[in-house]
Amino acid sequence: MKKTLVTTALLAMLGSAAPVAFAQADHAAHHDGASAPAEAETKLAEGTVKKIDKSAGKLTIAHGPLESLGMPAMTMVFRAAEPGMLDQVKAGDKIRFAVEKVGGALTVTAIEPAQ
Repeated sequence: MKKTLVTTALLAMLGSAAPVAFAQADHAAHHDGASAPAEAETKLAEGTVKKIDKSAGKLTIAHGPLESLGMPAMTMVFRAAEPGMLDQVKAGDKIRFAVEKVGGALTVTAIEPAQ
């Protein structure tokens, strides 16, 4: 009886994972594995640099809505994709920037002065 319950539970778990795997494979095939168009469409957000922490590789930005992430305006800390980005700005600078989720962390992937 226990063997039947364990087998049934295992099959139920495996059965629920299969549609997800197929959907992910289908999604990747649909896009040919390319993410460049999605990155090219990333809209730059506007913000003001509040703080730079070079030792941690992070910067604090008071920003408007981040439409690509569905986030409202707020002040938050972001990781910089490249350490050199932190040398391009100083506290008080008005900027335009792109942010993406990289390795689970919100990361500034592009930054430029606001005009």
